[in-house]
Amino acid sequence: MNVFMASKDDGTICLFGAPFDSTASFRPGARFGPAAIREVSDSLETFSPVQAADLEEVSFMDKGDLELPFGDPDPALELIEKATQDILTAGKLPFLLGGEHLVSLGAVRAAARVYPGLKVIHLDAHADLRDDYLGMKLSHATVMRRVLDLLGTDSVRQIGVRSCTGQEHETVAKLRSSPEQIVLWAGANPCYLTCDLDILDPSVLAGTGTPEPGGLMFNELTTILISLITRLRIVGLDVVELAPKIDPSGVSSVVAAKVVRECLIALDRGLKNGR
Repeated sequence: MNVFMASKDDGTICLFGAPFDSTASFRPGARFGPAAIREVSDSLETFSPVQAADLEEVSFMDKGDLELPFGDPDPALELIEKATQDILTAGKLPFLLGGEHLVSLGAVRAAARVYPGLKVIHLDAHADLRDDYLGMKLSHATVMRRVLDLLGTDSVRQIGVRSCTGQEHETVAKLRSSPEQIVLWAGANPCYLTCDLDILDPSVLAGTGTPEPGGLMFNELTTILISLITRLRIVGLDVVELAPKIDPSGVSSVVAAKVVRECLIALDRGLKNGR
């Protein structure tokens, strides 16, 4: 049984996929990420020993994948923004499955419109702060620069960045934070959390478009995610950049699905605790 598809229609948390990777610059294939996460979910136990909680007790729904055009990212971002807006307007919490990291921009745009004072927490191996990449303003390598343009520098904090250009480095130094610093910084403000799976070391998750040595282990990442999700006022979330066909063993897809499971359980705990 696909544990993500076997969800409750009235759930507060709403999964949806954005299968888009048209700006991938090294190894494409993230458009297959959402489907792979769902496919391998039937290999997972629904119970999380770390959180002592069961996914079967979580109220969530899965709306499936958006139909997104290839090529020009603008129409795809508009569709993602609209889908996120519809979820938020219905009083739900959007949980986006990517897709390349640029898809986050559409969701952040919608969340920022609904939630003034939005804070964005960015977990990633890469800064994604270039003003343009290969002449493109909209790229997986520019997504956080576009978020800064939208929200301002004090609305973003980063964890895990270990690769950037010299031009990005000064901004990275300002945005780099620990989970504890982020909790204090965010306070009671609405927060959007975006997690690029290449924050994990390639030995843990090889199936991603731009792997970077020196990353987090699985338990390190899930500890950070659970801590942030259960302590902050999360109003939107995404997990992006699984490129499953790059890892023929299928392990990367299982790792990604387990990250999603832990996030769903943590979101439910946070909502029940009034976050």
